[in-house]
Amino acid sequence: MENKDKNLYRLDELSDYKVASNYSDVRGWKIVDSDNRTIGKIDNLWVNKDMQRVVYLDVNLDKGLIEDTRNEVHDAIENENGKEFIYKDGDSHIIIPIGSVSINKDTKIVMANNIGYETFRKTSRYNLQQDFDRNYERRVLNSYYPNNESPFASDSDDDTFYKRKEFDNY
Repeated sequence: MENKDKNLYRLDELSDYKVASNYSDVRGWKIVDSDNRTIGKIDNLWVNKDMQRVVYLDVNLDKGLIEDTRNEVHDAIENENGKEFIYKDGDSHIIIPIGSVSINKDTKIVMANNIGYETFRKTSRYNLQQDFDRNYERRVLNSYYPNNESPFASDSDDDTFYKRKEFDNY
């Protein structure tokens, strides 16, 4: 994203923001798929600064999941015009919408509701050295929710895009 259009920030980039006292700060917690298989650890939280709320978990993928896909060619997701891609070194992070998880405060484990290991394995990744854009968000959401009745491609403004059940606070 260009800075003038940037609305999403990692929580640790915002010195005047913190997790509200009635929510768990899940950074550093393990995240598992719907079958309890390890996906990775939550590295950060993505905040929509205009809306003043967390919209994504930033997940540093488990080494095993990354090795499962090393040098593997993947089909392009719908918006990629049929191109194929191979993950590059450093592409080790994914985003997960905050409304797509359940949080167990006792075990400090986050579970991705209804998203399985194979989906995470095939989900488009990004590199921490770069911010992602709305097209990346759409690709990821379409991989998690391929049969969504309300297509993600149609919404360009933040208010409309993030007012979906996938972004409901935990």
